Amino acid sequence: MKTLRRLIYRDTVSAIGFVALAFLALFFFFDLLDEMGDVGRTVGDTTYTVWHALLAVSLGIPNHLYELLPIAVLIGSIFVMARFAQSSEFTIMRTSGLGPWLALRTMLLLGACFVVLTVAVGDYIAPAAERMALVAKAKYLGKTSTTGSTGAWLKEKNNGNTLAVNVRSVRADGALQGIRVFQFDGQGRMVLQIHADSGQVQSTATGWDLTNARIARFRYTPDAQGAETAQVTREQAPSLEWPTSITSEMLVAAVHKPDRMPTLELFQFIQHLKANDQSAQKYEIEFWRKVFYPLSCLVMVVLALPFAYLHFRSGGIAGYVFGGVMAGISFFLLNNVFGYAGNLQNWSPMLTAAAPGLIYSILSLGAFAWLVIRR
Repeated sequence: MKTLRRLIYRDTVSAIGFVALAFLALFFFFDLLDEMGDVGRTVGDTTYTVWHALLAVSLGIPNHLYELLPIAVLIGSIFVMARFAQSSEFTIMRTSGLGPWLALRTMLLLGACFVVLTVAVGDYIAPAAERMALVAKAKYLGKTSTTGSTGAWLKEKNNGNTLAVNVRSVRADGALQGIRVFQFDGQGRMVLQIHADSGQVQSTATGWDLTNARIARFRYTPDAQGAETAQVTREQAPSLEWPTSITSEMLVAAVHKPDRMPTLELFQFIQHLKANDQSAQKYEIEFWRKVFYPLSCLVMVVLALPFAYLHFRSGGIAGYVFGGVMAGISFFLLNNVFGYAGNLQNWSPMLTAAAPGLIYSILSLGAFAWLVIRR
């Protein structure tokens, strides 16, 4: 039985690897074409060369791999299962003792390995590679991370006051540019403004070190008619230590798309939003999607297994493989539809993210039972 399992694992892993490499080569080619537009640009004394473009594109491979792994698992598994069925190899395996439940357990174990690989790539390798790519582009092209035309906005509560913080851009090395802080008291009156050219989050994550800060303090006094008049005191500081609980990870979360964030950083950002009475629905859905996304590898192998029990005519394998691929693509489309609908309808984030996987798991197990167990 170990020999049979080794045969299944060897052929399936080889097919999945081939599919993943084919897709990655395609993405690499198109990404390189896109990067070639920057080749020859000069920033200071540095010129962006073809080698720099190749480095930037190569560092994007882990992120593409994370996105492609489930569909590669599906295509590779379907191809191997269908080939086993067409060549009658799976029939021989069944007569050698590979029953339906043992076959299902074998494929689930293989899928679990790809779940671990997807988590490792998505939460550790891809974010690290993306940060390296940002550092390279900042060095050779002077590019920074921004969000929209107004930068990143964050909110924080501190001793009964509410702070609105705006950062125009975040450099790849973590330096902040174009910082604005607006502090309001419990009555909604502005009591403090800080404008700084640049800054850096302290390593202890207890505050920011601001450079060339302009500070405006507002003090309100009632006049004879009872109306309040604001008195403004202005000052400048070449350097200023501003205490805040906003960390560099929260800034990254505000600047980057949530689907590009590691799961832990996304969870911490959600807790920050909730603590400051801000809507976290979109981020919660994305968090649970990132939790369940690697598990889709299990759905893919279960979806592929029934193909081993079909009867193929000579040359008829391509149509079944195409049908299986379309089913896999529909899974990812349904995943996106549920994500958008969950945001609009305020559905439970966990159920919104889990629903597509549950639906397709039930359908896959139903197909498996119909084709296998009933026989």
